[in-house]
Amino acid sequence: MLFLIIGLAAILLILGFEMFLVLGIPALATKEAFYGNIPDLAVIQKIFGGIDHTTLLAIPFFIFAAHLMGSGQISKNLTGLVRSLIGHTRGGMGHTVIGASMAFGSVSGSAPATVAAMGKMVYPEMRKNGFSEKFSLGLLVASAETALLIPPSITFIIYGWMTGTSIAKLFAGGLAVGIFLGLAFAIMVWIEAKRCGIQPDKKTTWGERYTATRKAVWALGMPFIILGGIYSGTITPTEAAAVSVVYAIFVEMVIYRNFSFKDLVNITEQSAIATCVIFILLAMGGLISFYVTLAQVPTQITDFLTAIDAGPFQFLLAVNICFLIAGMFIDPNSALLILVPPLFPVATAMGVDPVHFGMIVTLNISLGMITPPFGLDIFVASSTLNKPVLNIINGVWPFVFVNILVLMVVTYVPQISLFIPQLIFG
Repeated sequence: MLFLIIGLAAILLILGFEMFLVLGIPALATKEAFYGNIPDLAVIQKIFGGIDHTTLLAIPFFIFAAHLMGSGQISKNLTGLVRSLIGHTRGGMGHTVIGASMAFGSVSGSAPATVAAMGKMVYPEMRKNGFSEKFSLGLLVASAETALLIPPSITFIIYGWMTGTSIAKLFAGGLAVGIFLGLAFAIMVWIEAKRCGIQPDKKTTWGERYTATRKAVWALGMPFIILGGIYSGTITPTEAAAVSVVYAIFVEMVIYRNFSFKDLVNITEQSAIATCVIFILLAMGGLISFYVTLAQVPTQITDFLTAIDAGPFQFLLAVNICFLIAGMFIDPNSALLILVPPLFPVATAMGVDPVHFGMIVTLNISLGMITPPFGLDIFVASSTLNKPVLNIINGVWPFVFVNILVLMVVTYVPQISLFIPQLIFG
């Protein structure tokens, strides 16, 4: 049955079918071939059951908030604040891109939204500061990955829903891993700046920093509300997502007066379309996960690993290889929906902490966002900056290798992922 699912999905993918069909058709074919006694009504219930969960309500809210902030003044003010604080260091504009991406990620949870919001603001400044087109494009696309790790992350919400893992603990673990990845990229920026002879910018005065902080104070309120509310136990991640939308609308329309009602309607429409795409994938993913579980695929994988005497080290290496290959050809959410259901039970059976496994999965998903030939963020950057896809791919490769190095360290040093959750939650 597993070969039918994989083989049929591969054929549909090669033929260029939409991803919801690549997920859905193999699931329906499996039903007809092996489980014809299951009523059609039960199949429909499983499809709707794939999205009938209160945790998933956070996704449309965070998508809406990301569109609001990316189209408004919040992202600009966050970037200005970060630049005033670290822009004077060697390669300061590059560090600003990383810091601003992490800041925007802390209020959006979306890597594509981060690329779209940061692109037109920071790319011209990087080129003006002496960075090559290749490096500038690569850094812009790669830095957006941190948005999937710095809470609130939409990927963590989906993973938590699929596995029953605490989303608050995933958010806490992602904070450390996201900072670790950002530091790795910062080292690359420093090396590139030194190699190209890029001199530090003039250090901003305390007065300029105060002005930048004052402009960004409303934008800074967002992460404090979201993360402070979640970690203090005052609000759930879903409630935090709803609050973020109300807050973003208030700040952009009342404080900054950046939107008209017509703009708000357009942004709402864009957010609704993006939400529908994700939820259709989730619904189809829920169906295919049902048949994978019904066929006892996780048990078969565990038995196979036991037979060849494979331990956690080999298993986690295989997980990373599977996600790396999948990330090259399918979108990250689909990889998440296809691979996590059979692999998660095996990971827990081998004693891998669910939060640690979530960090490994999400880092792989982040890597898939920038991995040629079909990395989603590559195409978002191409559309945003009107640059050829090939130019962006050429710039991304060094960051892919650094990302793999970070992934290996996080995979085999679990304490990086776990020390903040243990510190907060015990």
